[in-house]
Amino acid sequence: MSIVNSKLSIVNSQLSIKVTGLTKSYGKEKVVAVDNVSFEVNAGEIFGLIGPDGAGKTTLIRMLTTLLVANSGTATVDGMDVVKDYKKIRGSIGYMPGRFSLYQDMTVEENLNLFATVFNTSIEKNYYLIKDIYSQIEPFKDRRAGKLSGGMKQKLALSCALIHKPSVLFLDEPTTGVDPVSRKEFWGMLKNLKHQGITILVSTPYMDEANLCDRIALINMGKILKIDTPQNIINDFGKILWSVQSNNLPKLITDLRMNKHVLSCFAFGAAHHVTIGNENFSMKELESYLTEKGHKGILIEKAQPNIEDCFMDFGMENSNK
Repeated sequence: MSIVNSKLSIVNSQLSIKVTGLTKSYGKEKVVAVDNVSFEVNAGEIFGLIGPDGAGKTTLIRMLTTLLVANSGTATVDGMDVVKDYKKIRGSIGYMPGRFSLYQDMTVEENLNLFATVFNTSIEKNYYLIKDIYSQIEPFKDRRAGKLSGGMKQKLALSCALIHKPSVLFLDEPTTGVDPVSRKEFWGMLKNLKHQGITILVSTPYMDEANLCDRIALINMGKILKIDTPQNIINDFGKILWSVQSNNLPKLITDLRMNKHVLSCFAFGAAHHVTIGNENFSMKELESYLTEKGHKGILIEKAQPNIEDCFMDFGMENSNK
């Protein structure tokens, strides 16, 4: 093994984030936002929290960035406890909240200078870290932050989160509300940051972004459903999956769910994805069933599962427990 590979193996064996039994509830009603969550993030990887709005992603990230205190459980970032060592952690991490939170009336350059000063550094000292990102908005450095486009705001917020050279970067739904081109550019930036040795924990409601992470945790209603690489999760999908279309999609989903051989049915673009519980049940039989229900233009095909299919399947299994 080469010296370089040996060093990489040592880095990858280290943990950047360790979460054990974290639980957080809100209000007098004790509404549980995060429910006994445990996971680990290796140094230098992109780890994704994948789930819909209200799944607990933001609450979890706010606890890991020392902005919220858990009701129970423990967590460490770079070996430091999020409660006991919160001041040290705040100096060593980068955090980009879901909502744009920079100073709207200050210019691009003023915002970046402010963040550099707060962390006792300068733009010049760590410019190499943000060069690829900041160079795209530097021509607009005298423009007020509030006048930037969504994609440009995103790049400025990421630059501010990186200017003090953090070891771990927390990104809370960074691509929500951003156009597809900017989303693609942003993930390219994250890949480059990973190559610089920065550990990244990113949350997103977009299932297609799961495939861009090294490992993911599927989360819903405050609970972790599954943790693995995206491909391993897809490979473990063991059910019969069909794509079904007809001339009446709203009626189709109701009729499919009423069929005794259908385990689940969810809308998926211009079709519905269904899981079948009886391996002897054929597509021809399903087509006959739908024809009797008055459907026309029926098309039934075998479907390849993706992360969204896996998420829905895990969610149903968890709700049935």
